[in-house]
Amino acid sequence: MDENEKIVGMGKVLAVCVSEKKGTQKKEVPEGVLREDWGIEGDAHAGKWHRQVSLLSFEKIEEFRAKGAEVDFGAFGENLVVDGFDFRSIPVGTRFRVGDALLELTQIGKECHSHCAIYKEMGDCIMPREGVFCRVLKGGVVKPGSVVCQYALKPDRPFTAAVVTLSDKGARGEREDKSGPLIRETLESQGYEVVETLLLPDEKAKLEYELKRLADQRQVNVIFTTGGTGFSERDITPEATISVCDRMATGIAEAMRYYSLKITPRAMLSRQTSGIRKKTLIVNMPGSPKACREDLEFILPSLAHGLGVLRGTDGECG
Repeated sequence: MDENEKIVGMGKVLAVCVSEKKGTQKKEVPEGVLREDWGIEGDAHAGKWHRQVSLLSFEKIEEFRAKGAEVDFGAFGENLVVDGFDFRSIPVGTRFRVGDALLELTQIGKECHSHCAIYKEMGDCIMPREGVFCRVLKGGVVKPGSVVCQYALKPDRPFTAAVVTLSDKGARGEREDKSGPLIRETLESQGYEVVETLLLPDEKAKLEYELKRLADQRQVNVIFTTGGTGFSERDITPEATISVCDRMATGIAEAMRYYSLKITPRAMLSRQTSGIRKKTLIVNMPGSPKACREDLEFILPSLAHGLGVLRGTDGECG
C-alpha cells in the first residue's frame, strides 16, 4: 500500500476476541495474529471468504450498555473492538491499517439467522446492523492499543460486480450454467472485480433477498442477473428487480432490447429491466450466453460513466 495515501480517520483497538468453535461466544485474548487472506489464527470464523475479521465500534457497545445490558467484549461476536469509528457510515472497499496489518472492508452488517442470548434478553442486538467485516490483505499482530488508520478510497478503484443466474434446472444441478461464467469472464476482462457469483432457482423472494444483501451489505457497484426474463410463469426476475429498486434506469434494458432486435426479432419478447437500489445498479441480462455476450459488448463502454456517477467518482454529463 502507498504510504502517501490519505488518512481520513484514526482510532485504536481496545480488545481482540476469538472463539475456537462456531456458535460459542468470543473471548478476549492478549493479542491476535492476523493471517493474510484468512483472518485471526485460532478463530473459528476465519477462512477463505470475505468475512474474515469482524469489527465493532466501542461507542456502539457503550450505547447498548447504557440501556442496562451487561455485556463483555466479544459478546456480539466481534473480533476487534475499536474506538474512534462509526463503522456503519464507512463505505465497503475502505482499507484500514491495524498495526502492521492491512484490512479491507467487505460487508456492512449481517442477517441474524438465530437470535443470540443478548437478543433474547434485551430484544435487540447491535452486531447485525453495526458490525462490519473485513478481509486481511496483509498479516500482522494486533493487540489492545494497536493504532487503526482509515485510508481514503481511491477514485480510480475498480468497479465491483456480482453475477446472479436464475435457473430452476441449474439450481437443481440438471443444467450447466454457461451465462453466469461468461458474464464474469467478460467483466473481469474489462477490469471489474467480481466479488460474488450465485446460482438461484426462479423464486422471487430468494432473488429479492440476495439483491438487497448485495446492494446494502456488500455495496457492489453493479449486479448482473441472467435468466428469468421471459414469458414463463416462473420467470420473475424483472418483478423481483422492480420490487427492490428505489429508482428505475430502464434506458439500459431498452437499449439492449433495441440492439438485440437488430439480431433477432424475438428480442421483443424479453421483459428485462434495470434499476438502482441505493448506489447499486441492477441490470437484467438475457438467459442465452450468446445474447449476454452481445449485450455486454454493447453496454459496457457507456456503463462505466453511469457507475462512476452513482458512486460519486465521475461528474454528471454537461
